[in-house]
Amino acid sequence: MSSQKQEVVRRLAAPDIRARKGGEPLVCLTAYDAPTAEILDAHCDVLLVGDSVGMVVHGLPNTVGVTLDMMILHGKAVMRGSKRAMVVIDMPFGTYEGSRELAYQNCARVMQETGAQGVKVESGPTIAETIAYLVQRGIPVMGHVGLRPQAVLTEGGFKAKGKTDDERLRVMSEAEATADAGAFAVVIEGVAEGLAREITEAIDKPTIGIGASAACDGQILVTHDMLGLFDWTPKFVRRYADMRGEIDRAVAGYAADVKTRRFPAEVETYFSKKPVAQ
Repeated sequence: MSSQKQEVVRRLAAPDIRARKGGEPLVCLTAYDAPTAEILDAHCDVLLVGDSVGMVVHGLPNTVGVTLDMMILHGKAVMRGSKRAMVVIDMPFGTYEGSRELAYQNCARVMQETGAQGVKVESGPTIAETIAYLVQRGIPVMGHVGLRPQAVLTEGGFKAKGKTDDERLRVMSEAEATADAGAFAVVIEGVAEGLAREITEAIDKPTIGIGASAACDGQILVTHDMLGLFDWTPKFVRRYADMRGEIDRAVAGYAADVKTRRFPAEVETYFSKKPVAQ
């Protein structure tokens, strides 16, 4: 047995995230697979296994077609690849809206099968009661207000929220209800800076912005967007790399080497051992 003690890395959990309210900004990104999660883990407080996986990995037009089995599959992969960051898994459309009991059954399954530290639900006008029900039964819940991707079919697309007084009041009300119900943090998506600041100051839980300005207690982006894997990204995304260009150049180089037989070269080839002379 080795005399050296192996370092134990403690994974962040809901109380750690909640305690960051008003402190050092929370760093959050999406993750859908083990290798990416391993890279992100050293830099992030929260890894969100977002239902955006349906669009950025599976090529779906929106998140509505994402299933619970898909989220569990990707959640397991992210848990295997990470050690420190809190892993939160999106509950997909149709898995928590029907009843509190159905929501608990599905959330409990996600927690049990993946080992994740929390779930995220989109905080529509009727969800606060369900959030309270889940939290009271040991499910850490992250809320999501403003632009709600799962409501894309009823709202006519991905549109910023809070442009009218009625809309501002609705988003504020949903954020306050989500926080009061026991959510440990609230994602704010696609709202003006003033509303994001107002929500952040009004609730006692950390706010995590995506297209909601630096007024929030933390930020999250879709990793594929910030790495530049797509031709187009939303206005609120800053591209920190051009991975699409890098991949294209790498594959073009590989294709050229294969066609000209420069790959594989001798160094990449196995050879039989020469028989030993008798």
